[in-house]
Amino acid sequence: MKMAKKSSVFMLCAAVSLSLAACGPKESNSAKSSSKGSELVVWEDKEKSIGIKDAVAAFEKEHDVKVKIVEKPYAKQIEDLRMDGPAGTGPDVLTMPGDQIGTAVTEGLLKELHVKKDVQSLYTDASIQSQMVDQKLYGLPKAVETTVLFYNKDLISEKELPKTLEEWYDYSKKTADGSKFGFLALFDQIYYAESVMSGYGGYIFGKAKGGSYNPSDIGINNEGAVKGAALIQKFYKDGLFPAGIIGEQGINVLESLFTEGKAAAIISGPWNVEAFSKAGINYGITKLPKLENGKNMSSFIGVKSYNVSAFSKNAELAQELAVFLANEKNSKTRYEETKEVPAVKSLANDPAIMKSEAARAVTEQSRFSEPTPNIPEMNEIWTPADSALQTVATGKADPKQALDQAAETAKGQIKAKHSGK
Repeated sequence: MKMAKKSSVFMLCAAVSLSLAACGPKESNSAKSSSKGSELVVWEDKEKSIGIKDAVAAFEKEHDVKVKIVEKPYAKQIEDLRMDGPAGTGPDVLTMPGDQIGTAVTEGLLKELHVKKDVQSLYTDASIQSQMVDQKLYGLPKAVETTVLFYNKDLISEKELPKTLEEWYDYSKKTADGSKFGFLALFDQIYYAESVMSGYGGYIFGKAKGGSYNPSDIGINNEGAVKGAALIQKFYKDGLFPAGIIGEQGINVLESLFTEGKAAAIISGPWNVEAFSKAGINYGITKLPKLENGKNMSSFIGVKSYNVSAFSKNAELAQELAVFLANEKNSKTRYEETKEVPAVKSLANDPAIMKSEAARAVTEQSRFSEPTPNIPEMNEIWTPADSALQTVATGKADPKQALDQAAETAKGQIKAKHSGK
């Protein structure tokens, strides 16, 4: 699943000077002399190393070190670190999704970062919070993403766009004929369905005092969540969503219908900007619609980060590199090369970034969104919640019955696998 993958996303001189304060003449010279001849390994995301090449070259020159960049799918890097870290063949710095942080910390895979508050304050609250476990910092935000609404301008104009999900239901009732559709979404998956369920009061985990997640408080089956799931079920029950978008192949069917001009609008993410452009679709991008209660559909904020491996033999230098790669200047450069929306507050209104429709949509949608929970117990939510939503989508169970079972299953798995917490 693409992560996405909350709060307002993204001055300049002050922020840069703050972020580079740790690299002043004395500290820089000291680090340079102690690190001379060292080599660091960075695991970067696939096809994203172009975004950090200049930054890496500058860091190498400043510190008289060699930095090797290795590309790996960012969502799979933790899997490789489990094997390569202890073997001494892993990275010093890696990039990963924010929702994996808690699991990685529990397994002892990440080094705690000791970064000054003025550096941490460069980033949006939601993105930096995604890197915190028990009030300790384990990474610096690299980029953020949320789900947004893509629409086909040849099928529906911006002025015609329904404002609420219920209005999209009405629009789809008029336009869906079995081969062409109005609005489509992968609502059989909690990653997408939470956008509706949370708008009516559902949630994954409640918050304990101090803001940390409370894994014993699961809200995927409360009254609001059930109401949201009932609305979702209507789209399937009334034939507005094709059967093919349910299950593992659903994402392929959804994207194909959009690229073939057979769907007026879909919920997806910025990861599809390039693919839809190559397909020649005349599309627009905007935030998700509102619900009938006036609340905007929410979404999970996916945060990509730079983290230091617990197995690094040059952890202090690796931390310096992570701070450097994630600073304001290099975050902007990385955006220019990769189009991944940065998590730096001061870049929220940067003209070079805001001229992108996708970046504007992600930024606006982030105002209504929250980070994907980063505690290990989140691993016990995905499968039972998705299974429940699929029975809702296929009409095999009513929303309350399905979600009650999902919550019960998740609680049992949490108790069995995380009882020591």
